[in-house]
Amino acid sequence: MFIPRSNRIAAPDEIWRFIDANSFALLMSHLGGQMWGTHLPILSATHADGTKYLHGHVARANPQWKEWRDDEEVLVVFNGPHAYISSSWYGHVNVPTWNYIAVHVYGRLRIIEGDELYASITQLMEKYEAKSHRPVTMEGLPADYVEREMKGVVGFAVEVTDIHGKEKLSQNRDAADHASIVRELESRDEIFDAEVASEMRRERSRHGP
Repeated sequence: MFIPRSNRIAAPDEIWRFIDANSFALLMSHLGGQMWGTHLPILSATHADGTKYLHGHVARANPQWKEWRDDEEVLVVFNGPHAYISSSWYGHVNVPTWNYIAVHVYGRLRIIEGDELYASITQLMEKYEAKSHRPVTMEGLPADYVEREMKGVVGFAVEVTDIHGKEKLSQNRDAADHASIVRELESRDEIFDAEVASEMRRERSRHGP
């Protein structure tokens, strides 16, 4: 994706923070000579040597996996909050725009099975069941049920080869316009507006005007 210098997320820790907070992603690969995408939760994990990778699973009924081969290059897109920015919020004539955060991860995919797939599903369940009043656990499910359900999915891991993070958060605006945009976003009840305002404040506090 096109990333002007002022919008690039340079710090790896910031990129992985964003991925972990926005883990419902789009996995893209080739199928039948065309691009194919599946929306699904994809988590990050860490190898013993400290390097990061991504992992998840798709339904076995999903044809996307049938053309996967080891070292298949895939693209994983993580989207964050986004919001329309009206040019009426500026102190000068300009055009409207859109603020957003996104991360694109390129990597080599391999299919995972057995204990590795079990561990991947366990991590996924632990992440999203953590806030449940009665968390479901892999260990708490009948073993034969888990075995049967695992046969219905195809697991994968992605070794990251390239990663691009973009946060378009009005970094090019002066303090007055930046403050005006934040106020307007916080005054509206559109979905994600408050989150974008919060990210704008956070980015400005990290890097300054």
